[in-house]
Amino acid sequence: MGVLPLQFKPGDSAESLGLTGEELYSITGLENAAELPGEVTVRVDQDGQTHELTATVRIDTPAEAAYFRHGGILPYVLRQLLAN
Repeated sequence: MGVLPLQFKPGDSAESLGLTGEELYSITGLENAAELPGEVTVRVDQDGQTHELTATVRIDTPAEAAYFRHGGILPYVLRQLLAN
């Protein structure tokens, strides 16, 4: 599985947003996108309450984007090996 690195917006932090790591997170803004967006919306479900925040996508190089699109570096490498 690929990992989508996200960065809080300036002024936001896990502490300031009351995040503990026990929440359920859903990310929107990636589905059907031809290119990776610069920002995504993160929906946070916590104790029956829901709120949303905007986060910056930190995929900074074409190689990182390829790894993400393939579901991680291992699937990417395996596909490259099978193609040759």
